[in-house]
Amino acid sequence: MTEWAVELKDVKKTYRTGPIEVPALRGISLRVAPGEFLAIAGPSGSGKTTLLNIIGGLDRADAGEVLVEGKNLQLLSPGELARLRLQRLGFVFQAYNLLPVLTALENAEFTLLLQDVPVEQRKERVQKLFAEIGLASLEHRRPGELSGGQQQRVAVARAMVTEPALILADEPTANLDSVTATALLEVMEQLNRAHGTTFVYATHDPQVMDRAHRLIRLRDGQIASDVPHAGQTL
Repeated sequence: MTEWAVELKDVKKTYRTGPIEVPALRGISLRVAPGEFLAIAGPSGSGKTTLLNIIGGLDRADAGEVLVEGKNLQLLSPGELARLRLQRLGFVFQAYNLLPVLTALENAEFTLLLQDVPVEQRKERVQKLFAEIGLASLEHRRPGELSGGQQQRVAVARAMVTEPALILADEPTANLDSVTATALLEVMEQLNRAHGTTFVYATHDPQVMDRAHRLIRLRDGQIASDVPHAGQTL
């Protein structure tokens, strides 16, 4: 039986503010194969970020099953979810979330530090990844000395350096100009091809949608369409 990178079964989520209920997800079912480069698109309020947060174990569904590499996140304790995120998942957010007092290399190796990876091994892995994504000469600069695109590459390196099975990226190009966004997407595609890492994006960006190998559109918390090889020239 195939083990899916992600499998969702009738996932539902409703947010409540006092007596007001706002349905965010209304029964989402989908499967993501290992190594996919997938985008989730839709208007604001369609449920993109909620879906990404539930896949990443940052939020819990109210109903349904959420499986990552065969593990049902609904059954995991907070500690088990934290270990899964640390060991198997990587996150790239719209805000770069870099620590300003640390260098690019120190920011990128931070998750490895949490994993108790020895210092020399940490630096070797970060330096190798920086060479792959065009940051080799910038490892000792702090975030304030880097452009937005360079900071986002550091964030991608931080997500990738632990060799996760799955990268979840929430609007990673939103703060970048079109040229820089294209360069970042090329880096992420290269990492997808070279390492077989599964990428799932939540996005408004037409560039991300065009480059996605599969495009899922959400509307009102439901899947409106699921198109394989969106924008691909095969």
